[in-house]
Parts: sequence; structure tokens; C-alpha cells
Amino acid sequence: PSKGITNCRRTGGRSGAILLSHEEMLQDNSEGPLEAHKRPEKIEKKISETFFYNYEDIYSRPFVTEDSGIPINLLTLKHSFGYDCTRSVNLLLMDSQTLMYIAGNQVVLLDLKTTSQSYVRSSSGGGIGFITAHPTKQYFAVGEKGKKPNLIIYDYPSLRPYRILRGGTEEAYVFGDFNDTGTLLASVGSSPDYMLTIWDWKQEKVMLRSKAFSQDVYKVTFSADNEEQLTTSGAGHIKFWKMALTFTGLKLQGALGRFGKTAVTDITGYVELPDGKVISGTEWGNLLLWEGGLIKVELCRAGHKPCHSGPISQLVLDEGELVTVGRDGFIRVWNFETIDAADSVDDTGLLEVEPMNELHVGRNVSLSFMSKVHDCGQPIWYAQDNNGAIWKLDLTFSNMTRDPECLCTFHSGRIEAMSVSPVTYLMATTALDRSVRIYDFISNSQLSEIKFKQGGTALMWAPRVVSFCWCLIAVGFEDGVVRIIEVYDPKGLPILAGQTNTENAEINLKHVFKPHATAVTALAYERNGDVLATGSKDKTVFFFAVEDEYRPIGFICVPGPVQALQWSPPSHVKSMLLILCENGFALQVPAPVPEEQDTVSTYQIKNLPMQYFHFYSVKSRIKVKNSSVEEFHVLHKEKAKLEWIKQQQEMGKEIEEEEPEEEPEEEPLPPLYIPEEPSPILCGFYSAPGKFWLSLGGYDSGFLYHCEFSSNHEDDPENRQDEPFEVIAIEDTDNNPIHQISFCTSRLLMFCGMQNGALRVYPLQDKDLSVNTLKEYWSFNVHDNDYGQIQGICSSYDDRFLITCGGDGNIFTFNILSPEDVHKELKAKIPSPRVTKAEVSQTIWKNSSCKTFPYKQQFEMDHRIFEELDRQTAQRIQLVQKELAWEHEKHLIGLQKLRNQFRDSLEFGTVVVHAIQSNHQISTYRLLAMSEKYYQDKERPSWKKTVLKQAWKQAEERETVTETRRMHRSNDDHLNLISNMVSVFHLSLIVEKSDKVKAKIMKRKAEWDELYRSKPSDDYENPKDVEAIKEAQENMGCYKLKTATNYRVPEHKHINTEKKVMQLKSLELLIHRRKVNMNKEIMSLRDLKVSIIDEIKHLVQELKSIQGALDLSECLPLPLIPQLHPDEVPEKKFEYDSDILLKFKEEQEAKAKLQEQLEGSPSSRAFRHGFLRAPSIKEIDPLAQAAGAHPMKIASSVVTEQRKVSEIEKAEPTEMELEILMREKIKNLYLQETLIKKINALVTNFDAELRVLRHKKLKLDVQMKSADLRYITWYEELLILKNLEKHENLLQGHVNTLIREQEAMQSKLNSYLAQMEDRKCEIVKLQECEKALYANFQASLGENNEFAHFLTKVLKKKIKCMEKKEVGREADEEDENEEENDEEPTLGTDEENSGSKEEVFDDSVCPKNCNEALFRNTIQLRQKWLDIEKALTEEKKVAANLRKKYNALAKKAKVVETSLDTADRDLKTFQWEKQQRLNELYVVVPLKLHQVEYLVNGEMPSDFSQALVFTNQSLEYLQKRIVDLHNEKRMQREIYKKAQEQHKQLVQDKKEMEIKIRQLEEKCNHLMMKKFGRLVDFEAVQAHSVNIRVEELEVQIMEKEYVHSQELKEWEERILDLQQQLMKLTKENTSKLQQLNQFCREKQQLETKLASLKNDLVSLLATTTCRFGTVQK
Repeated sequence: PSKGITNCRRTGGRSGAILLSHEEMLQDNSEGPLEAHKRPEKIEKKISETFFYNYEDIYSRPFVTEDSGIPINLLTLKHSFGYDCTRSVNLLLMDSQTLMYIAGNQVVLLDLKTTSQSYVRSSSGGGIGFITAHPTKQYFAVGEKGKKPNLIIYDYPSLRPYRILRGGTEEAYVFGDFNDTGTLLASVGSSPDYMLTIWDWKQEKVMLRSKAFSQDVYKVTFSADNEEQLTTSGAGHIKFWKMALTFTGLKLQGALGRFGKTAVTDITGYVELPDGKVISGTEWGNLLLWEGGLIKVELCRAGHKPCHSGPISQLVLDEGELVTVGRDGFIRVWNFETIDAADSVDDTGLLEVEPMNELHVGRNVSLSFMSKVHDCGQPIWYAQDNNGAIWKLDLTFSNMTRDPECLCTFHSGRIEAMSVSPVTYLMATTALDRSVRIYDFISNSQLSEIKFKQGGTALMWAPRVVSFCWCLIAVGFEDGVVRIIEVYDPKGLPILAGQTNTENAEINLKHVFKPHATAVTALAYERNGDVLATGSKDKTVFFFAVEDEYRPIGFICVPGPVQALQWSPPSHVKSMLLILCENGFALQVPAPVPEEQDTVSTYQIKNLPMQYFHFYSVKSRIKVKNSSVEEFHVLHKEKAKLEWIKQQQEMGKEIEEEEPEEEPEEEPLPPLYIPEEPSPILCGFYSAPGKFWLSLGGYDSGFLYHCEFSSNHEDDPENRQDEPFEVIAIEDTDNNPIHQISFCTSRLLMFCGMQNGALRVYPLQDKDLSVNTLKEYWSFNVHDNDYGQIQGICSSYDDRFLITCGGDGNIFTFNILSPEDVHKELKAKIPSPRVTKAEVSQTIWKNSSCKTFPYKQQFEMDHRIFEELDRQTAQRIQLVQKELAWEHEKHLIGLQKLRNQFRDSLEFGTVVVHAIQSNHQISTYRLLAMSEKYYQDKERPSWKKTVLKQAWKQAEERETVTETRRMHRSNDDHLNLISNMVSVFHLSLIVEKSDKVKAKIMKRKAEWDELYRSKPSDDYENPKDVEAIKEAQENMGCYKLKTATNYRVPEHKHINTEKKVMQLKSLELLIHRRKVNMNKEIMSLRDLKVSIIDEIKHLVQELKSIQGALDLSECLPLPLIPQLHPDEVPEKKFEYDSDILLKFKEEQEAKAKLQEQLEGSPSSRAFRHGFLRAPSIKEIDPLAQAAGAHPMKIASSVVTEQRKVSEIEKAEPTEMELEILMREKIKNLYLQETLIKKINALVTNFDAELRVLRHKKLKLDVQMKSADLRYITWYEELLILKNLEKHENLLQGHVNTLIREQEAMQSKLNSYLAQMEDRKCEIVKLQECEKALYANFQASLGENNEFAHFLTKVLKKKIKCMEKKEVGREADEEDENEEENDEEPTLGTDEENSGSKEEVFDDSVCPKNCNEALFRNTIQLRQKWLDIEKALTEEKKVAANLRKKYNALAKKAKVVETSLDTADRDLKTFQWEKQQRLNELYVVVPLKLHQVEYLVNGEMPSDFSQALVFTNQSLEYLQKRIVDLHNEKRMQREIYKKAQEQHKQLVQDKKEMEIKIRQLEEKCNHLMMKKFGRLVDFEAVQAHSVNIRVEELEVQIMEKEYVHSQELKEWEERILDLQQQLMKLTKENTSKLQQLNQFCREKQQLETKLASLKNDLVSLLATTTCRFGTVQK
């Protein structure tokens, strides 16, 4: 023990955790344990603030079987590729560059700059539940999983364990949170206890604890404003907690939130408000405001739309705003005050609110958590995407807001399959997120990704025999589709892992086929690469012939869903396929031959021989009476022997059965248990032909079963009960079966992936499995222990790396210790302790002559000795590291500060490049790194141009499509018209034609009316001329001096602080870019010099080898090899290692000694200087080292050759040899001269390039100096603008306010005008109604009605009284309603005139002899009259009020306009004053003498105050403009003269045309009268209706003609056919006659020939007869 810490590590244990008592963590950790025990137990002992645990003693290590000799470092973690995005919170930011997340049993710390990873292992190996950060970011907490898990607090960034909290929960921690001050920590556990614990974490004490709830709890947090309040939420609940002080002490009191009328929901996100309320999310996307344990109001958006389309995963209070994060990919910002004061307004309990801002991160984005960090003072948010991504977000919602940036992408959820390239370090993975990804696990990077419409379920990299390019991958998908994809480099380069060109790797789809109806679960290439087998859940296996195109062979049906496929290895004679089904079936089939399959009717292969194995559980038999596996093997052998005897007897062979030995009677065994559902087969592999190993899940887990296909073939495989013939028990696998098994290339190591995410490695002695080989193993928990079962495990092609992927979405790569090294350690033996070093040496010398070394193992020492020595050495090193930890940390921090201050802020340092042959040199600019804000919106393309281009393209496309449709439509109409021209619709077409004529006439009239309306007036002005005049007035050059009193700053030249800052930024960025470009050119020149030096060195070496064959007198002097100066490679100053540091330390010590001893000696100073300047070997330029070492080797080789030549006996050379030597000499002299010229040319060209670049940089220096002067001027202007900014903002704000007010008033005035116009129209309508009513009354009276006067008085009686009442009210409206009064009927006047002369009469009684109906009608009309008068009065009143409002508002508008003019003048005056302040600044303008043209009496004046600095370009433009204006003026005069002449001609033409029009009209009228006898309207004639009867008859005629023409056409066609037939028959007969004629001729010839032959025969017979007679005679 050291410093009160006791290490209690278990040798080879899985966790390696330590147990610490309170005495070992005293306040003064320097005290020993004995002093600690002397303290009284009642005194509370506190843990020191400076106390830390040792990480090496805490983190979990791999488990290794005791005394197995397996090295603990068999596998070492290399990199983590995956991301467990299914966790609700798996993202933590410690600073702007470090991102932290959980990956299985590790916490990964990702450096966002370098993308490097560091890891923190769990202490128990049981997994990690949560991570959370301290408010100060100085610590972070890791809550683990497992039995009695720990909650560990780590220091950041040292990652040292600071505190370990124990006993907080039973199984796993779910969530944790620090309070706002960081003094307390709250944690909540999972089932079964769901314990909520409050910790005094610095003292490792439990303050309070209580059961949080009886269901899953997702989250616990402290209130930011009241640390005594907490909140927990989870499945269907939310609970509010208080730390209350009772008479028994401090207690946790929880109040469960009641949902009331609201549906119960799972709550994953909530936030506490400052006033104690809590707002939470829901599963349907609304917000719930809680107060006092009840729902106060439910918040939604307008139209009762939810706040988010889906669950709300997080709520954050940020800078007075409420931010909600939804699974729909939206982030919305709400007004906090509105939500805090929200209350229900109706019985629904809903309140509609709208967000202030929102951000849609992207499509297919499901956000679950966000974390904020400040980068360079700017808030940056990092978000976790459940669909496998991490986003960088800017939530400032301003004009400069950056778009969401996806930092990295991963698989979402479980990884289904993985495979490794057979020739390089590439791997491919797929998952149900519909993506296939390619990784380079050498460079630890993702190369490419491709998305599909369905999720991937199986994947296999094609073996080397399938494709020469070894870049094909077969991928199976959940819809039964198999795709063959190709990984390639678009540049045409080979894809090799670890090289730079892999960054451009792309994926190309090669083949697609769908052999299955459901998900593809397995893929396997035959060992020769000829056949691809695919298996699926649809219980089929499909075979394809692997050719250029994957040709289907056929499929077979299997008894269950396919789990795995494996072809037999090359060591087997036959190529067989092992098919493993999920329901316990295993099958073996041979590879089908494509040529033998008939695929015409079906692809099902029915003649393929199959061997079945239906697994029958034997686990219960093994467990009965605790019998061993060996006993089971004996029983199985006996059973196999009996079966063999039975088979031999059936074959007719007699075999003597041995009588079994009598065994003592045993007690009856309990019945065996066979599971109803067969245990699923998880994996398997071939062991020998017909034999294979299986790993099963469910009840039969815990063993590896060795099985064999039997020769017994039954018709129904379901009835089979096959048992394994060998069983091997696997330690700790009863509830943790093996899911995946893989072997290294040499089969010396077997890798097993377990259900709990652990990785096991079994060393195999004889490359085969046995009971002994599987007793010793290496195990390491890497993936999550709950849901991280290993889905894939495989090693690289050279067995250097191992890759695993799991159900938790993680992918890990490991470095593998060589299998040979592992077995060397396993075979080590304990040597004899008496063997001495001399004896060993003598024995080795003796054995060197022997062929074998049978006793070599005796001289190998026990590895445990070395392990003990290594352990002691490690402890000593660890102790020294602890003692020097503070100093080490101090110097590291100091070094980091120096780097941050002087190096990290530099983008370019000073690099000086020297010429080789001259003293010229050029140096780079020393540049500080520019901030990112300078680069914003600089490279962004114009979105307006893009939108316009797209709009133009879309418009053109629409026009093209419309034109095409028109053409098609017109063609179709034309065809229809032709085809139906004789149809019954002909009449409708004629009617339509008539209608068109009418429409044409009306259109022509409208055109004439429009033409007359468009006739310009006499004072008309051409709009083009008006526009040209306006443009000339606006662009007229104003060359007033800015110092003039009448100078007014144009609107576009107004300058303010923001514009000036942008100018400064642009100038600074331009200066920086120019300098960066120059620095790049200088660095390229430096690189060129390095390459030239390298090339010169090679040339010098070649030159030396040539000169070795020449005489010394013929050798030219060797060119000097240039050397790099120290200031040309300043970066080497910062390269150091341990040797350089030790050297530096020795130099410092030597320097101190020399200063003490030889302070005043000059020789000592020289010695000291030389000693200190002596560089170490590593400080010397490697190029110089190569230049020095290589010549020595060549020289030594030359000397050796010369010695060999001198040793040879000298002889006189012949003439041929002399000639050859002479030729070689001439050749070497030529090569020597050529190489020297080439070296000189390289040096000369480099110096020339340096001088050119130096000249260019000198010009740039002048420009940069001018830019610096301009920058100073602009900065002084900025200071002035900042001083005047406040007053300018006030004036500008006043002007803007008046403009807005004026616009509002103008809008109201327009509204009033519109309303007044509406009232006027209503008044006119009412007056028209009044006139119509009076006309109706007059019509009802008729002519000469004797009661007309009486009835008129009845009608008008009350009108007079009403008008008198209204006279006073409308007196002030007479002027305004003159037009209306003029149009009113004269009824009122008549009534007054008549009423003044008549007496009062009774209008209620109808007079005698008067028509009663007429009287009643008059009464009704009088009532209508009164209603109209009343409405008319109201409308006039409303119109008068509108007029008053309009006038009042118009007066106000005039006042506002006057104020606006005044404010505008004040603003312009202020702009002039500001310009004058800017004019007072001195501006430095460097000029040369030839640029000064301001001379007095031919001499340069001493005072240039009256001079004007003008650019040559502007001066030349003005001089040219004078000439242009003169020419333009002359041209305009000519145009004006021509326009006058044209005007006169047009007037004359107009008169002539009017005369001609009158003449034509008279002529037309005369002809009409002459022909028709009256004037006729031809338009009416043209528009006359059609005679329907005539048109019908014409249609019938056309129909008849059409029918007859068709019939005639048919007859003509028939005649034509008959004529062709006749012609054909004639031709046939002619040919036959010709043939008959030929036959006749041949017959005649034959007859003639036959006759001649007969005559010859007759003459021959006659001659013969004569001769015969003569002979007889």
C-alpha cells in the first residue's frame, strides 16, 4: 500500500475492481493506515480534495482462465466505429472539441479536430447506464450496470477516477444529474428497485434515498432555481420531489403528477421553470404545464395542431427561451413568458400558442437529445439523432445562422451483418436502417455509404476466386432481394486500405435479383466461387451460377427458416452446403450442377439429394444425477454399437453379441425434460465430412454439440430425433449462449461472440475442438450486456485485426496478438534452476552441429518469473509516475499554454528560402490564423441566380410541354374532323362556325374601341423618352468636392459602422489571402529546393561512381551539395524525443558548470559555445545523413573492387581491350560532363525562380503596405463613425418611424376613399329605386284619374314631415352632396308647393268612388317610399362621417409629411457633417514624380493643399466623356430634326386618310342603296342564324356520298385482287407451257437419238449374222 491505498486486484479477474475502506481515504492522504486506525470511530472522516483513485486498479480487464498462460493482451481495442443512438441520452460535451458517448463497456472521448479516440472502461464489465457532466465541466459521472454497480466520478481532462459511489442501486443506473452548484448528485436505478439516491458525491455518502416509482424511470433532475426540488419522469408518470426537513431528519417526499382528463403518456422530456412549475412533453407532441402536481393547461399550436409531430424528447430553458426537441426532426423556440402565464380558456384544456422560431434539421431525422457548448464565444449545439447521426446546430436564428451540419453518421440500431475484404483492410456492414457502409479499419475511417429502400439483413464479401478485382459484395435485404454491389475508386486506382485514394471510394450497383419472398438471412459462396447460395425466412435456399450475370439455377425447400449457410472447406473432397434452420434442423446438400437443371416450368430442384439432422435435446439427460459428459459419450457409443449390430444382422451377417455384464440395480431416474418448442440453432460449422458443431440457444444452451448426418433417410424429417455424438460443456453459457463463431486463418484461435456482448477466444492446440482445448479461454466484455449480443465477428485477411459488431449498433476493431506467440506462451516449461549461463552457451554451441534439439525446452525459463519481474518493474514505474505526476502535469500545462499563445494562433511562421549560388533570399509572411467569421458568406453562390435559372428552365419546359400538347391536340382534332366529316355533328360545326363569326365581329368591335381608347392625347410623351430623361438625371455625374457646402452624400454612398466593419473585414481577408497565396508559393519553392537537393545527391553519387572508373587527372571537381539552412525548416525546432531532451538537459548542466568554473575564460566560452551547439544525431538533417552514409558505402565498394582488380594477375591488354577501354573512358567523360551540367542547370534554374518570386514578393510588399495604410485610414473612419453612430441611429429611427406612420396613414386614406366610393354607389342605387317607385305609382294611376291629386298627397304626406326633420341634420351636408341632390327627384319640391296651398286631409279613409285597390296600393308604395328615404338618409350620414374622417386624416398626413421632410433634411445635414468629419482625416497617397501634374510656373509647389488627387482612369474617362457628350448632343439634334419632319408627314398622312375614309364610306353607302334600296348592316347578315333544314339535307347527301364512295372503293379493291390473281395464274400457266415445250423438245431429241441407235443396232446385227454364217460355213 502507498499513500493509504490498498490494491486488491483479483488475478485474472473480470473486473479488477478494488475495495477501499474509509480509513484508506483520509483527509490527509499522506498518512499511513496505522495512524488512521488510531482515530476514534465517532469522528467523521472526510476525503481529501486532492485524493484520486488509480485508474489501473479500477478498470475492468479481460478474464483469463487461471494457469492457462494465455496473455492478457491477446486482444487490444483499436477503434470504435459505431454509435449507440437508441439510448435516449448518449451525447456529452466537455468542451468545444471533445465529444463523449457510451459504446458498450467503454466511454468514448472523440476529438472533433483530429477524430482520434480515447476510452474509459467500465469497472465492472457489466456495461454503462449513463454519463453526465458536472456544471463546471471539471468532472463527469459514469453510472454502470451489473451486480451492485458503481457510480464513478472522473476528473477531466486527466480522466483519473476521483470518487466511487457504491450501493446506489441493485442492477443498473439509468440516469444521473448534478445540482446547479455541483455539490449534490442525484441518480436513479433500473428494475427491480428503481432507487432514487441523493449523493454527497465528494464524500461518497448517501444523503437521501427513496424508491422513485414502480415502473421504468427515464430521467431525474434538480431544479435550477431551488436545489431542494427534484423531478423524475418515466413510463406513464411524472413525480415531483422535495427534500423536506422533518422531526426525524431530512426526508425525500414525492408527489405523483395526476393527469386528470388528459391521456396518460410516457414522459421523456421536461424542464423545471423558475417559479416551480414544470413543463413536460407528451407522446403525441403537445406540451403539459404542471402546477401543484396537476396539469394546468395543455399547449398546442393553432388549429389544435400538436407542437411536434411525435414525442417530445427534450425541453431546455436557454437564455429566457424555451426550446423543445422533437422526434420529428424539428427544434422549436417558444416565448417563455407566454408559456409561463398560460392558462386554460375552455373546457378542452387546450391553449394555442405559436413558436417564435423553428429549425428543421433534415429529412429522416429523429432528435432525442441536445447539448450546448460555447466555441469562441458563440453558442453551438450538438444533437443526437436516433437515426444514426450527430449534428452541429446553430440556434441563433439570425441572418448569419449556419445550416445544420452533420458531423458523422452511423448505423441506426442493430447491425445485422458484417464481412471483411479477403485481400485488404476493408469491411462492409449493413443494418435495417437501409444502408450499406464501407470502412477502412487501418485509417479508422468510413469510406462510403449507399442507401436502399429496404433494410439489409445479410452481407458477404465475395471471395478472391469470384472476382479478380476482389471488390464485390453480396447483400441480402428484408424484402427478399439480393444485390451485388461493387466498391471502386472513380479515379481508376485500386482500393487499398490505409491509402489516401480510399477517400474517394464509391459504391456501384452491379446486379439485382429477388429469389425470396421474405428477408434474406444467409449468403454463402461455394469454395470454388462457382455457386452462390442464399437462404431466407421463407424456408427456401436458392442457388445461382456465378458468372458475368448471376444465372439462377433453382431452389430447394427446407423444414424451417434458414439461420446460416456454410460450404464445406477445401479439405473436404466433395463440395457440400450445410444449412442450419432456426427450428433445430440441419441439412446437407451437394452443389447443384447448372446444366442438369430444367428451369422451363419451375426453378424448384427436386432431384437434389438431402441429408437431414433434427436435433433432439439431450441436456436433461446430462443433468440427471449430475452425470458427466463422458458418461454421455459412453452411452452414445454403446447406442451406436447396438445400431451397427442391428444393421449387420438385417444384412444377413451373424455377429456374436457379447453378454452385458450384470449391473447393480439403480433407483429409477426422474423423467427427462424435452422442450416443447425446439431450441433455436444460433450458429455452426463443419468439423469433418458429414460432421458439424452446433451452438443452440434456449434450453439447450451451455454446450457445443458435435453432430453427424446419419445414413438413415426417413420420408418425414419432422419425425426424426437425431442426437449429437459428442458434447462439450462451455463455462458460464447456460443463460449466455454463443451467437457467433469464427476462426483465424490458421485455425489456431476460435473467436466466439456471446449473447451478453462478450468476446471469447479459445486457443486450439491441434486446430480442432476438444474438451481440454475449450477449458481455457480469454473473455472480454465489449458490447452492451443487455442488448449488445454480437451479430458478427471476423478477423482480417492476415489475422492482424479482429472486428465485432453487435445489437447495440457498435463496431469494434482489435489488434490480435499473433497466434504463434500465444501458443509459444502456452508451451513454455519451467527450466532447471541450476543451469548457468556458461553451460547454456556451451550446450547451444554443441547443439549447433546437431540436426535436432530434443532438450531445448529445458533452457526456457518459466514465464511467471518474467511476469513477476515485469509486475515489480511496473509498480516501480507507477510509483515514480505518481511522485512526478504533479511536476509532469505542471510542465504539460505550461507547454500547452505556450503552444496556445505562440504556435496554435499562427497559420504561417517565418520561413526563409535561400538561393544556392547567390545571397538572395525570400521569406514568408508571418500570419495569424483568421477567425471563421471572416469566411462566412464569402464563397456562398448567389441564390437569386440559381432560383432564376431554375424558374427559366421550368418555364421553358412548361412551354415545350404545352406546345407539344397543343400540336398533339390539333393533330387529333384534325384527324377526328376528317374521320367524322360526314357525321351528324356537321350541323353543330356549322352552328359553331356561325358563333365564331359573331365572336369575330364582336372582337373586331372591341379592338376598334381599344384602339380609339389607346389613341394618345396631344400632350402625350413617349415612356422611353421619359425613362431615358429620368435615368440621365439620376446618373448625371456629380463632381462636387466632398468639402463643398452644397455637397450632398448620395443614398448609395451612405456609410455607417456596420458597412465600415464589413469593409475592414473584406480588406483584412483580401490581405490575408494574398499573403497566404504568396506563402504557398514560397513553401512550394522550399519543397522544390528539397527535391533539388535530393536529386543533386543522387546525381553526385552517380558522378562518384563514374569518376571511380576515371583517372584522377580526368576527374572534374565534384559540385557542392546544397544544404538546407536552419531558418528554411523552422518546424524542426519543435521536433524532439527523449534523446534530444536528455541531450538538452546535459547541455544545461554543462552550461551551468562552465559558468561557475570558467566564468571569464574566452577559451571556455568558445568550448561552451561549441559544446552547446553540437547537434545530436537526430537533429542532423536526414538528407545530410543519407548524403554522408551513401558515399561511404560507395567508396568502400570502390576500394574493394580496386583491391580485387589489383589481386588479379596483370597482363598486357590487347588492341580490342584497349579499344573497349577507350570507349568506356569517352562514355564516362561524357556522362561526367552531362551530370555536372545537369547539376549546374538545376541550381541555376532554382536561383532564377527564387529571384522571380522575390521580385513578385517585393511588388506584393508595396501593395501590402498600401493596403495597411488604407486599413489605418478606414479604422480611423470607423472610430469616427462609432462616435456618431448613436446620433445617426436616432435620426434614422425618427425618419423610419415617420415613414411607417405615413404609410399607415396613406393606407387608411385609401381605405376611407374606397368606403366613400362604396357609399356613393349605394346612394345612387337608392335614388334609382326611388325614381322607379314613383314611376310605378304614376303608371298605376293611369290617364285622367280624378283622384290623382288626392292619391299623390297621400303618397307624399309623411315625406314632407320627414324632410323637415332631416333639414336640420343635413344642413351641413349640402355642399358635400351636391351631386346626389342634383340627381334626386323633384318630388319633395312639388309636395311643398302643393302642400302649402291645400288643407289637412284624412288619408286613412278611401274617398267615395275611388278604387279601393288603387288606394291600398298607394298606401303600400308610401311605406316603401319611407323605407327608401330612411336608408338614403343613413347612407348620406355615413358618407358625411367618412368625409370628415378623411379630411382630418389628410391634415395629419400633411403634418407627418412636413415632419418627414424636416427629419430627412436633418439626416442629410448630419450625413454632410459626418462627411466633413471624415474629410478631416489625412489619407496617405504614395505618388511618384511623373504622377504629379500640379505645377506652378513649371515647378513643383511646396503647398499641395489646393491640389486634387485623381486617378488616371477617371481623368481619361472625363476627358473622353466631353467628346462623347458633344457627339451625343449633335446626334440628338439630328434625331430631333428627323422627328419634326416625320411629325409633319404623319399629320399630312392623317388628313389624307380621313378624306379617303369619308370617300369610301360614301361609296359603300351608295352601292348599298343601289343594290338593296337601303343601308344594310353586313355584320348582322354575317351573324344571321343557319337554316337547319338545309344543313340537315346537306348532311344526308354527304352521308350517302360517303357510303357510296366506300362501297365503290371496296369493289375497286376486289377487282384489283381478282386482276392480280388472274395475272398470277397466267404467269403460272405460261411457265408450265414453257416447261411442256421444253419437255417436247427433249422428247424429240431422245426419239431421234433412239432411232439412230436402232439403225446402228440393226446394221450391227446384220453384220454379225453375216460373219456368223461365214464362220459356220
